[in-house]
Amino acid sequence: METQIKQQIWGMRSVSYWLTLLLALGIIFIGVRFILQPQVGAIGYGISFTNMHDEAYGKVKGIRDMVSGIVLLPLLYLKMRRATAWVITTATLTPLVDFLIILSANGAGDMQHLSIHGGTALVMMVNSILLFKKG
Repeated sequence: METQIKQQIWGMRSVSYWLTLLLALGIIFIGVRFILQPQVGAIGYGISFTNMHDEAYGKVKGIRDMVSGIVLLPLLYLKMRRATAWVITTATLTPLVDFLIILSANGAGDMQHLSIHGGTALVMMVNSILLFKKG
């Protein structure tokens, strides 16, 4: 009879591992873009700047986006699946709220930006399920 609990090692053979890495690198890229080209980042987000002082807010958003992605990297490196699951689940609020911001600012006709934010939230929800189910 075996007395030790066998644990499945989460890592590079898991879809959720690669999906988490893709999400982390994607939001880091978006953050870097906001820092280096705030107006381009704002247009990509769905709400462009109206004056040059808005660029400072773009840089603030950029650093926050970068940290949101960077925080996942140690979890991936250490293969902390459960912690990653909780971080991704909580972070799903960001694209959901972004969706609502775009909806209230631009209306339902801005399908391009609504689908980007909504699609990101959906991918993150699916990834959360995979992470909690050891996928």
